[in-house]
Amino acid sequence: MAKEKIYNIPNALSAYRLIIFPFVLLLLFQKNESLFSIFIAINLLTDFLDGFIARTFNMVTKFGARLDSLADYGTYLLAFSGLFTFKRPDLQIHGWLLYIFMLLLVLSQIIHIYKFGTFSSLHLYSFKTTGYLHGLLFILWFFIGFFPGYYYFAMGFGILAELELISITLILKQKRSNARGIYWVLNE
Repeated sequence: MAKEKIYNIPNALSAYRLIIFPFVLLLLFQKNESLFSIFIAINLLTDFLDGFIARTFNMVTKFGARLDSLADYGTYLLAFSGLFTFKRPDLQIHGWLLYIFMLLLVLSQIIHIYKFGTFSSLHLYSFKTTGYLHGLLFILWFFIGFFPGYYYFAMGFGILAELELISITLILKQKRSNARGIYWVLNE
C-alpha cells in the first residue's frame, strides 16, 4: 500500500483552521465581532481553497479528508457560536430552522461515531454545497445583514444534506471517505 503524501498545501490550510480555532474562540469570548467576523471569513475561504487545490492538483488524501472534516466542524462550531453571541435578535424569530439543522448535524455525527468509531468524512456533494451556502450566509449576515429568504433556503438545503448523510451512514457497511452522494452509494 502506497504511503499518502500528507504534507501539502490543502492539508496545511485545514491545519491552519484547527490551529487558529483557540484564537477565534478567544475573540468570541471577548465579544470582538469585527475580528471574529474577519477570521471566520478567512476560515471559510481556506475551506474552499483546500478542497479546490486538493482536487485540482490531485492532492486528495484520506488523512486530508479527515483533517478537513475536523476543521469544517470547528469552523461550523465557531460560526454558530458567533451567531448566538452577535446575532441573537435575528435568531429569536428565525432560529428554529437553525436549531433543526444543528440537531441533525449532531445526530448525524453521533450515528457515524456509533457505527464506525469516528466522525464522518463522507464529503457529500450536498454537504459541500451546504458549506458554500452557509459560508455565504455567514459572510452576508456578519458583513452586510440578515436576509430571511436566503437564510431559509440555505438552512433548508442543509437539513436535506444532513438527512442524506444520515441515510448514507445507515446504508454503508464499512467506514469510507468521499462518498459523493446517495445516488453513487446505491449504484456501487
